[in-house]
Amino acid sequence: MEAARRFTADLARYGEPLGLIGPLEAARLWSRHIINCAVVAPYLHSGGRVADVGSGAGLPGLVLALVRPDVSFTLIEPMERRVDWLRDETARLGLTNVSVLRARAEEAVDAGPFDQVTARAVSALSKLIPMTAPLLRPGGELVLLKGARVADEIAAASTVLRRYRVSGVEVLELGQGIVPEVTRLFRATVGGAS
Repeated sequence: MEAARRFTADLARYGEPLGLIGPLEAARLWSRHIINCAVVAPYLHSGGRVADVGSGAGLPGLVLALVRPDVSFTLIEPMERRVDWLRDETARLGLTNVSVLRARAEEAVDAGPFDQVTARAVSALSKLIPMTAPLLRPGGELVLLKGARVADEIAAASTVLRRYRVSGVEVLELGQGIVPEVTRLFRATVGGAS
């Protein structure tokens, strides 16, 4: 809890000047961002390897790494200043279960395979699945934080879902009664046994 508070304070202090968060976000970091990410923690596999694509400010990667020290995280981010922030913050928080990789998701395949892939506010599913599915081992799982229009995204991505053998698609609404806006979690398995 103390580390999560420190991360929130660091993000409030450095986030806007570094272009990690917008000017209105500092006041609602805890409720809209930190808790929004933390409620996903129970859906990660103990002892697993997780790639967080487009880590940016560390949402959800750093938050999940704080909550789940039993899981190994690779934060994948292409922008140098964000990579510097992620590395510095990982060191400040004393996280030993995090590595940071400066790359686009498409360039990070050799860092895998991963058991699960997370992402938040990166892209629509039709673009996100081709970026993230190749990072997974066969039967690996997408654990993607999505917005209120996730059902529309799923419908628009039907061809991509078939192409990448995405199955068991479900959308969970997490954090009801805890956060002002629920977290929508898109979960699915990629390329498992036929």
